[in-house]
Amino acid sequence: MSPLTRDLIVRGARPHSERTAVICGDRRMTFREVDELSSQLAHAMLQHGCEYRSRVALLVNNSIYSVPTDFACVKAGVNRVPLNSRLSVEEHSRMIAETGCTALFYGPDLADRAQQLAERFPQLHCVGLESSFDDTRTLFDIAATMPPTVPDVTVEPDDVILTLFTSGTTGVLKAAQHTQRTYAGIARNVLLNLLPVAPDDVMAHSASLIHASGVFVLPFWLRGATTLVLPGFDPDTFVEQIATHRVTSTILVPTMVQMLLQRTSFDPQLVSSLRYLIYGASPMPLVTIKEAMAALPHVQFLQYYGQTEAPLCLTVLRHEDHHGERLLSCGQPALDVEIRLVDEHGNDVEVGTPGEIVVRSPSAVAGYFNAPELNEATFTAGGWVHTRDVGVFDEHGFLYLKDRLSDMIVSGGYNVYPREVEERLLAHPAVAETIVVGAPDPVWVEAVTAVVVLAPGHHESEQLRSELIAFVAEGLASYKKPRNLVFRSSVPKTAVGKLDRKSLRQEFREQSETTI
Repeated sequence: MSPLTRDLIVRGARPHSERTAVICGDRRMTFREVDELSSQLAHAMLQHGCEYRSRVALLVNNSIYSVPTDFACVKAGVNRVPLNSRLSVEEHSRMIAETGCTALFYGPDLADRAQQLAERFPQLHCVGLESSFDDTRTLFDIAATMPPTVPDVTVEPDDVILTLFTSGTTGVLKAAQHTQRTYAGIARNVLLNLLPVAPDDVMAHSASLIHASGVFVLPFWLRGATTLVLPGFDPDTFVEQIATHRVTSTILVPTMVQMLLQRTSFDPQLVSSLRYLIYGASPMPLVTIKEAMAALPHVQFLQYYGQTEAPLCLTVLRHEDHHGERLLSCGQPALDVEIRLVDEHGNDVEVGTPGEIVVRSPSAVAGYFNAPELNEATFTAGGWVHTRDVGVFDEHGFLYLKDRLSDMIVSGGYNVYPREVEERLLAHPAVAETIVVGAPDPVWVEAVTAVVVLAPGHHESEQLRSELIAFVAEGLASYKKPRNLVFRSSVPKTAVGKLDRKSLRQEFREQSETTI
């Protein structure tokens, strides 16, 4: 039987005890300190608000304690449900309600949101990590009295340790479930297909550790390498941190790469230690990757294609394949992944023919929480996962993404579903009709763009435009708000009266091409 995630955490700590495991700001923790603190936190969780296999919400931003807190949940055998701090209180409430979380652990900078959630869920056991909004004991205060050894909890391979919400490609907020076995599979997938991690490596994490960036923590932990945690992505700070800590690897979404290149005082010598730049999450514009390769000739670029349902690498475009037409592909299948392209009847298609991408991988999730119909459609016989993406294989086995089976927008690496934004806009009294699509954008790759038909009595103005955008941001995460909002007398519709997003996307695409 393969080792479980908890086994890998314990295994990684032993040979590297006094090496630096985590850096954040001016604070450092060794492997021994992270290991012992995570065990103490695990004991504290089990004695105050958590039970084995219970679901626990985590409302935390990147910090020095991100890694030990996540490890604590794994050691305690509890199922962590990360809450992206950028989401609205309504979205957080829905996540807590749908998963039935019994406890909420929150960071000091998110105490106000935690208090809002506590008021909505009186039975929710809310505990601050380092400080508390109601002067109750913090989890770290409790942990200080606990033993630094792994709790005596018998975990099973199919125990769910992570329930990660994703809008994916369907627009329905789904809770994908990773187990002790599947999350360990992600670590193997990364080490097998992406990076030859060594003890002297340092990986910078500027994106939230909730997302793809976080899956690199355990592989680096196993090899005795260092995790550098940044609070967010700022190009100047990012470059400074790379130089200060001699960072060797990082993962960026295309928007971050573009922001880095646009830095007015960009000096490649400041990032001379960088050996690997991994990118994914959304399509990389051809002009951007070419500029990045020219600006950083000493860096090896690696692209991955994957989904929350089957992270991280379904395919990999290796550095040596970053040339010519292959720059338009997402690489070849990972060594531990099977990929098929199928038609609408589930039959395999020929090379060069588009088909839906279906995959089978040891790192695939154990289904969605409490979604039987969606599970039946997504996870089919034989362990295959339907991605709802359309791709084409060339004769050399390189996969090219062609389209989505949905209308999902990928903006700055975040998934945005148009219907959610449309419904929010329609809640405003000034909006009679609306349609939302992703329009080409040089920075965000796709910009959330809304076409709005005003209700009688309301008139087009810049003030109303700003008001509508702000209205969306009040009810949804900020990254879901329209970056462009256009007033028109009608919205495009098909012959049967459905919103015609395809023609609108084409219109904006043509407009973008004429301005290049």
